[in-house]
Amino acid sequence: MRPINLDHNATTPVDPAVLDAMLPFLREDFGNPSSAHAAGRRAHDAVEAARAEVAALIGAQTNEIVFTSGGTEASNIAIRGAATRDPRRRAVVTTTIEHPATEACCALLERDGHPVRRIAPQPDGRVSAQAVAAAIGDDTALVTIIHAQNEIGTLQPLGEIARATHAKGALMHADAAQSVGKVPVDVAALGLDLLTIAGHKLYAPKGIGVLYMRRGLDLPPLIVGAGQEHGRRPGTENVAGIVALGQACRLARRRLKSGTHQLAALARDLLARLQREVPRLLLVGHPTDRLPNTLNVLFPGTSGRRVLEACPGVLASTGSACHADREDPSAILLALGIGPEAALGAVRLSLGYATTRDDIETAAARLGEAWRAVARVPASAK
Repeated sequence: MRPINLDHNATTPVDPAVLDAMLPFLREDFGNPSSAHAAGRRAHDAVEAARAEVAALIGAQTNEIVFTSGGTEASNIAIRGAATRDPRRRAVVTTTIEHPATEACCALLERDGHPVRRIAPQPDGRVSAQAVAAAIGDDTALVTIIHAQNEIGTLQPLGEIARATHAKGALMHADAAQSVGKVPVDVAALGLDLLTIAGHKLYAPKGIGVLYMRRGLDLPPLIVGAGQEHGRRPGTENVAGIVALGQACRLARRRLKSGTHQLAALARDLLARLQREVPRLLLVGHPTDRLPNTLNVLFPGTSGRRVLEACPGVLASTGSACHADREDPSAILLALGIGPEAALGAVRLSLGYATTRDDIETAAARLGEAWRAVARVPASAK
């Protein structure tokens, strides 16, 4: 039985065209981009071509793109750098539903004496721009908000938040690891100063990411060394990974509009089929302001972990933390006001561009059968 992959928010497979683009730079085109000879120039030119592709996808300039080892490093550079650049502005405003890469940075800053103000979301997962604005003071260095929440898929009103942020003289960072390549992201239209991209979320390999840094903005680097990436992220470039990410961004730009509609239609179909299979199944998050590929659903009467254990034919995720003697519900769902018992029923289903209608039909049937088995619901109750 072929497993159906509905866990694309965790990671995506490397697109065949992306693999084809990167392989030469693991074989014959192995030069160091800093070398002056022909092999080095080829590597350098490939890096710059990829930089242009990333910039085009998010509406940036090429000199605003900084290649990193992934989304976590990009967010660390942005958040920790912005919070320490001006001793008069040390506070950070964020939310209670951030990815660990953001929350861990904020916690680290907090331990070092930086004020951190965390805004709770509304029950639909959206954060009020007015609540964020009220938390920004003269001491605020940075507002950092996840664009699309990785567990529930809800999109945040970044443009409105950015306007309030800039009105009070602070910088605006968005973690867009889940949204870039799935929905249009334009850094100028959104008013962003800093933005995080993770390559493995949009069909590039793991180990490559981007920090968008608005032109004219300089942050202290996390690591020091030579002058690569204009000193913002020194170290010999991961040329193959960078080329791969450039190709992935090129593909994303080409299929963004049609692919978004396709994913949204399949996700709606999957939700409808699951609700027929599982009475009282609930969708978590905003019903419309959400990623087109993401469903976080609550299975009643049991835990999502048990449903997935009984359904090896579907690859998906839960937000719960499992221990030897207990299971803890997702902190993100608890922050939405969902009770602990209901939150344990959560399963995140995230579709990809290779997902088919047959996959949706089969996955819904398998998940429904697994739920009835673990919740001990007669098949006649379907």
